[in-house]
Order: sequence, then structure tokens, then C-alpha cells
Amino acid sequence: MKSIITISRQFGSGGREIGEKTAAELGYKFYDKEIIEKLAEKTGLAKEYIRKAGEYAPSKSIFSYAFIARNSDGTSITDYLYRVQRELVLEIAEEGPCVIVGRCADYILREHEGCLNVFIRGELDAKIERVTKLYSVSPDKAKKIMKDADKKRAINYKYCAEREWGAIKNYDMVLNSTAFGIEKCVDLICRAAK
Repeated sequence: MKSIITISRQFGSGGREIGEKTAAELGYKFYDKEIIEKLAEKTGLAKEYIRKAGEYAPSKSIFSYAFIARNSDGTSITDYLYRVQRELVLEIAEEGPCVIVGRCADYILREHEGCLNVFIRGELDAKIERVTKLYSVSPDKAKKIMKDADKKRAINYKYCAEREWGAIKNYDMVLNSTAFGIEKCVDLICRAAK
């Protein structure tokens, strides 16, 4: 039985919903926005800053990290946030069965025996439709939001984990939410966990 499930996801794929439903189905604790709350308490940083900087690069270029202010020992606020985020993810994993969405949790817990790392992807048209409905934006705006978000997630992951975000070899399972649907993805993850 896998006691920890990490969910990495493309923007608009329904990964958060899949994670939340998987946690409910298995009776596990669910962590997504809860991590932001805990990080804000631990660091004193604003929740909005943590929401963005904890998962997204400052811009759509890896070089953006070179221009972040650093203290005398070379540590940036981004480095500090990642360190505290890493400690928090490890603490959460020790507390018991849980589902963790994003936050480089798959990388942080890569050596944890009881961990199932899942990546959720989706087809472009389905993701555009989902984002259009969720955020009440035009399809063109939805496409731009998704493209920018995934690019910044990939760069952040590369900076923190030194690995390629979404690469099949980094995950135990890669599911296409468009092909399977939300409920079937939940079912497949639960079966794999058991």
C-alpha cells in the first residue's frame, strides 16, 4: 500500500480535483492550498507570493533565477522558500497517509518507499474548455494562461529538482485525464496505491 501520493499536473488537466477525490476515496489527508497556509505561518511570507514562487518561476526563462536578489551567503528568497517547502513536505509525509499536489513533492519524496508519483496530463482542447469554464475567460486567454503556467512550472521544477518536469521517467504513473476522465483517473490511482 502506498501511503503517499504526489500529483504533478498540467494546468487545466484536473490534477487538483483528481488529487482531492483520490484522497477522499482512500481516506488520506489532502494537501494543496494547505501547504501555502503552513508555509505562510512558518516563513511570514505573503500567501500570494508563496502560491506563485513555490511552484512557478519568476518568468518564462531559467535565467530569471540569475537576477533574483541574494544575501551574503548566496541564498535567494526563492531558495529559502524551497528549503522550507521541502522540510514541510517531508514533515507531512511523516505524519501519515496523504495526497500532495505540486510543490516538487515527487522530487522531494523520490526515495520514500511508500510514495506513488503521478503526473496528470490532458489534451489541449479539453484543457482549454476546462480553464475557460473555471476562470470565465476566452479560449485564447485560457490557452495563454495554460502555456505560461506550465512553462513557469517546468522552469521552477528544473531549478529546484534539476530534472525535466513532466518527463515520464520521473513518475510511476502518467495519466491522460481527457482519455480516462476524472473518475477513472481517481480509480486507477487508488488501485495503484493499493
